Amino acid sequence: MNKYVLLTFLLGVLVSTGGCRRHHMSHGTGKTPSASSPSDSSIATRPVPSLPVDSLAAARPPVRPGIEEARANVAEIDFRYLTAKSKISFKNQQQDIDNANVTIRVRKDSLIWLSISKLGIEAVRALITRDSITIQDKIHKEYSVYDFPTLSKQFNFNMNFGLLQALIVGNLPLPKRPAQKIKNERDYLLLRQSEGKVMVENYIGEQDRKLKKLMVTEQPTKNTLRLDYEDFTSLNNFLFPYTSLVTLDYKSQSDGQFYQTLLRIKHNKVELVDKNPGFPFTIPANYKRRP
Repeated sequence: MNKYVLLTFLLGVLVSTGGCRRHHMSHGTGKTPSASSPSDSSIATRPVPSLPVDSLAAARPPVRPGIEEARANVAEIDFRYLTAKSKISFKNQQQDIDNANVTIRVRKDSLIWLSISKLGIEAVRALITRDSITIQDKIHKEYSVYDFPTLSKQFNFNMNFGLLQALIVGNLPLPKRPAQKIKNERDYLLLRQSEGKVMVENYIGEQDRKLKKLMVTEQPTKNTLRLDYEDFTSLNNFLFPYTSLVTLDYKSQSDGQFYQTLLRIKHNKVELVDKNPGFPFTIPANYKRRP
């Protein structure tokens, strides 16, 4: 697979911006007001005439939040445009890129624009629309165009614009399904989702309801993509992870060996704005299209 497709996909997944969760701040402290727990019907209906009300409440075991409550706290944020200036580091068996600059711009439900540069020189520019991904290799004066159905086959995952946007702005990657369950696992609420041959595990903070970790596993190959979110900071009354790490472990189709790709992104500046930041993207006539 073209390395720029992989990089753009990883950026789309990681840019996550991914954990930007609707999380209203309480008096500027960054703490979420605690939600009242639903009553435990099995206890409420049991006759306990000898116990006072306070003793009865204390006797009830803690009630774990259900899927509706958990999903309500990782809902889609409302914005017109998102812009970010960040540092990116990328390492695999062929490449080792340290602290390259990446600029990200998103127009909700319409466009995702990426520009990657090193030492002041722009190397890659990408434009993602609802139909396709176009990538310019400015160093080698080449460009590539991919459609989502083709990429879906390559990744064994149903990729589309809505999915990439959801990951960038912080939604859970797959749509809501009534049969899904949330279980408690250590300090997280674990929500498992599936799409074809892919299993997605969302680890949500039990106390603050922020998406802390995301695990994507392709079942037949056991290829995995893990995202970890850190450095949550207040942004327009939301909590936003200013540092993200993606780890991709995959089996090569050419030699059958397992390899690892690491991608770290640290945001220096992120804004949710109403004014169009611009999405400049033209392909020069002398650029060659890669097959």
